[in-house]
Amino acid sequence: MAEPAITAPLRRPLFRRLATTYAINEMGDWMGVIALSVLVFEVTNSALATAALFVGTRFLPGFLAPLLVTRIERPPPRLVLPLIYCGETAAFGALALLASHFSLAAVIALATVDGTLALAGRALTRAVVASLLEPTGELRAGNAVLNVAFTAGAALGPGLAGLVVAGLGVGAALLLNAASFYLVAWILITAGRMPRAEPEPGGTRARARAGLRYLRENKVLRRLLVAQGAAFVFFSAVIPVEVIYAKQTLGAGDTGYGVMLASWGVGMLLGSLVFARARRAPLILLLVLSTLAVGVGYLGMAIAPNLAVACLASLIGGTGNGVQWVSAISAVQELTEPGMQARVMAVLESIGAAMPGVGFAVGGLIAAIATPRTTFLFAGLGVLAIVAWVTMSLGGEHAERLSSAQRIPVDGSHDVVLELLPGGTPTPNSSEVEF
Repeated sequence: MAEPAITAPLRRPLFRRLATTYAINEMGDWMGVIALSVLVFEVTNSALATAALFVGTRFLPGFLAPLLVTRIERPPPRLVLPLIYCGETAAFGALALLASHFSLAAVIALATVDGTLALAGRALTRAVVASLLEPTGELRAGNAVLNVAFTAGAALGPGLAGLVVAGLGVGAALLLNAASFYLVAWILITAGRMPRAEPEPGGTRARARAGLRYLRENKVLRRLLVAQGAAFVFFSAVIPVEVIYAKQTLGAGDTGYGVMLASWGVGMLLGSLVFARARRAPLILLLVLSTLAVGVGYLGMAIAPNLAVACLASLIGGTGNGVQWVSAISAVQELTEPGMQARVMAVLESIGAAMPGVGFAVGGLIAAIATPRTTFLFAGLGVLAIVAWVTMSLGGEHAERLSSAQRIPVDGSHDVVLELLPGGTPTPNSSEVEF
């Protein structure tokens, strides 16, 4: 059977809307983070207060989002997704008011609410995309398109946020961000019916227990999530020391720091194109090689004698970064039963939000004790260790299972009953639900 063209999912009007909202959401997240960071630091002049903001926007939502998704996954996504983005609109509208009536506690609380809604929105969007594209074999192509949209949003968001904050002020940037989320809600509410896999009956607590039981019994999926969480710790360990590394270790100044970050961004864009082109390659191979590329990039930066070599290493690492995350998402989706998609994707999104906080702390501590080069060396060796562990633990039978995307049944106990056909194929009633 021929592989679907990379543009095949774009022929679906619903997918085009989902991809558009995914890019706008990423741009909005960056604009919100930068505007709030500027606001908190200008008012408090405290690095500790800024760190507390990042705990609220990233770390805490990582624990709250899976609970929220478990609670809201049953209503039709055409209703739930616009409500989530309307919630983000309200949160940023309130944050815009706090720009002139500042309260650090209120800012952090609202930022935590917004971060939780953002993670839940991304998880549910991914679940809808899986229900829409997996039956026709277009899921991987769709993930490639979403990866390009995500990368473009991440590349444009910080620059746009900087321009808006500098030109119009923090309050205006937050209001503009609120408007962008309202636009996302409008695009989704007018999208028509959205497919989904019907979750099993029962209350939130029962479905949360079922989700945990599913992960406990699905060894391949569980190991993949654990490996991705550990990888995020090492991936993010270098972020707090990059500016010190560029300006002091390499003596490159502000311009050199910007060029080094731009090299990573260019690599990410290249990586997103590599994933789009390599649709026939096994996901486990792409996951291992891309993770390896990130580790090699960090090791190259650890020994780089000058800015040029550091930028080359950054380009290699960024290319791996552009393939790694979307490969992990695709592998998790293909290993997950339709009725568990939203819950498992919420766990993955939460890992991506929470674990970098651990990496920030570890990386900063190593740089304080030793040098920025030591942090890059630690991160690179850690990533290589993850590659070795994944290769061994997902090798052989597990790699074959991942490559063929065989589904592992949900817990066979009598506490929760899932109405799934053999092989994870949803029934017509569960694959499309009208609202």
